[in-house]
Amino acid sequence: MGKLDGKVAFVTGAARGQGRSHALELAREGADIIAVDICEDIATNGYPLASSADLAETARLIEELDRRVVASKADVREPSELRRAVDEGVAALGRLDIVVANAGICPLGGEVPPQAFIDAVDVDLVGVINTVSATYRHLSAGASIVATGSVAGLISGGTDNPANGPGGSGYSHAKRGVSRYVHDLALALAPSSIRVNAVHPTNVNTDMLQSDPMYRVFRPDLESPTREDAEIAFPAMQPMPIGYVEPIDISKAVLFLASDDARYVTGLQLKVDAGATLAVTSSGAPG
Repeated sequence: MGKLDGKVAFVTGAARGQGRSHALELAREGADIIAVDICEDIATNGYPLASSADLAETARLIEELDRRVVASKADVREPSELRRAVDEGVAALGRLDIVVANAGICPLGGEVPPQAFIDAVDVDLVGVINTVSATYRHLSAGASIVATGSVAGLISGGTDNPANGPGGSGYSHAKRGVSRYVHDLALALAPSSIRVNAVHPTNVNTDMLQSDPMYRVFRPDLESPTREDAEIAFPAMQPMPIGYVEPIDISKAVLFLASDDARYVTGLQLKVDAGATLAVTSSGAPG
């Protein structure tokens, strides 16, 4: 018996990285999956995005778990593409219970054009809103919506450092927006018994982190830093002695929020950050 037996989950950005990990973890617990990804690059984003082959591999891995999957190419910036993907998935799988609004980019770099701000916000915030809009009409009491935020939306001076360019500022703006959107949407949907929560990761060991633009953020002292150079600096983000978490660490949080284990958890800003935000937060206890 899995925690999600008989349920169907819609996952954006599912072709690789956190999205693939989330889709597989939900499938392991019994869910059938509707998986979407843009499967093409965005010009301002300085590292390659997932491919159609990556999405096909996600689908293959889900089927190996003996779960059903409907995988299709869809851009979260385009509401009509999302509606098509959702409707086709629900028609094939019969229902929708879980929404994981995960797709994201991080177009860092002082040399990137202002369009990078727009692209980051369109994918990382508007994409979450579009995902909810496309899926909501299929949801009923007991459903769960989980959005991917970031510690960058909870602290200042991270990706919104001016040295990181307009894309870094857009990324932080978007992730702050996700936090507020989740909070307010949770209140609006609570009377319908539909839960809405956010997961805020620190560095995650994916292609977004393991990329030249990110290496330059962590090692601005070097002209062309390598992964090995950046690995030295990654632990500075977290009080716990690690450079990053793995995608499965985030997926376990997503699974909790998607499952009935969290049936009365809504509006939560769940930080999986190895303590990264502790220096800028308070317990609320008297000083």
